[in-house]
Amino acid sequence: MNDQELLGPLIAPNTTKLVLVVLDGVGGMPIDGVSELEGAKAPNLSLLAAGSACGLQVPVAYGITPGSGPGHLGIFGYDPLEWEIGRGVLEALGLGIHLTGNDIAVRCNYATAVREGTRVIIKDRRAGRIPTDHSAKITGMLQEQIRQIDDAQVILLPGMEHRFALVLRFPSLLDEGAGAIEDTDPQKEGLEPVAPSPSNAAARHVAGIALGFVERAARILKDQETANYVLLRGFSSVPRIPRFNEVYGLKSLAIATYPMYLGLAKLIGMDTLKVSGGISEEIRALGENYDRYDFFYVHIKKTDSNGEDGNFRGKCRVIEEFDAALPGILSLGPDVLVITGDHSTPALIKGHSWHPVPVLLKSRYVFGKTSSAFTERECLKGELGILHSTDIMPLMLANGMRLKKFGA
Repeated sequence: MNDQELLGPLIAPNTTKLVLVVLDGVGGMPIDGVSELEGAKAPNLSLLAAGSACGLQVPVAYGITPGSGPGHLGIFGYDPLEWEIGRGVLEALGLGIHLTGNDIAVRCNYATAVREGTRVIIKDRRAGRIPTDHSAKITGMLQEQIRQIDDAQVILLPGMEHRFALVLRFPSLLDEGAGAIEDTDPQKEGLEPVAPSPSNAAARHVAGIALGFVERAARILKDQETANYVLLRGFSSVPRIPRFNEVYGLKSLAIATYPMYLGLAKLIGMDTLKVSGGISEEIRALGENYDRYDFFYVHIKKTDSNGEDGNFRGKCRVIEEFDAALPGILSLGPDVLVITGDHSTPALIKGHSWHPVPVLLKSRYVFGKTSSAFTERECLKGELGILHSTDIMPLMLANGMRLKKFGA
């Protein structure tokens, strides 16, 4: 029996409000003795932590570096080892593409490549994080010139900055495993892109079409200054997954600026609200919709982006920006407030890492006074200890008085 099966008979109706804030990649590592959370000036977070239950959460398992999908699924109470969802599906859903069993979705990056003889070398995996409007323009250009490859319809939709979604739509239902294809992203600059290799016979035809798309896109983009190549990531098809609202008895809303996170929320049945702007706009949207929902998921992206860029001070500034906006959340008076991240993204590593992630839970039913700040070292002292990410939802429900007693 998994946690969701255990909780099902225990769900109790209530009018309490639950707010989950995910500071993407918030966990860090020390540079010159302090992590990003320790280096940021965050008095509101420190005050909140002092009166909250704090701890560290493990997104997947000790030593395992999670992607954003598994990291979020765990927080939402879906065991990421049981529910593996590709990034392509999340990106496509977030951009509003309706997916069927005939589709393979891919999350793509524009990249900067140079030719050295017959070799293609990736110089920038994100094409300098090109502006979103420029990305939309060249995605439109690709769509005009690539509408069909063999028997697959090609559907393209621009995302944020250097990202876009590719959907390959086939004329009939695909066999299981048809999306088991290796990413073409080499994960480091200075390397050649990887061939979209199939992991099984069912994926062989799809991989050939994906290679054809990469080659045609490279010819079309060759005169672009930065975005002259494409990298394909997260080949996937849509799974059947339990609905969040039905599992937990909560009417839920996801608020985010990036499509992938809206796609994940949409996949599990949350209502979604895409916000243009930054942290303050997201919190304003939370307030405007506060009376209409029971559960709110608010996603903050730029902590992760700065960590991936190795920008320690930039990540600190995003934490400080959130800290300044935090009173706007507290003024709504949520019965339960959780602040955590989907994974750690230390600027020291310039990528996701395996390190446990700080988590804070505020309600009237916690002890508090065990941690003095929302940092890795202070959260380790907290009453929650080290827990699995899938424990967060049961704790939110319990503190929201939304679970009945188990057994006689």
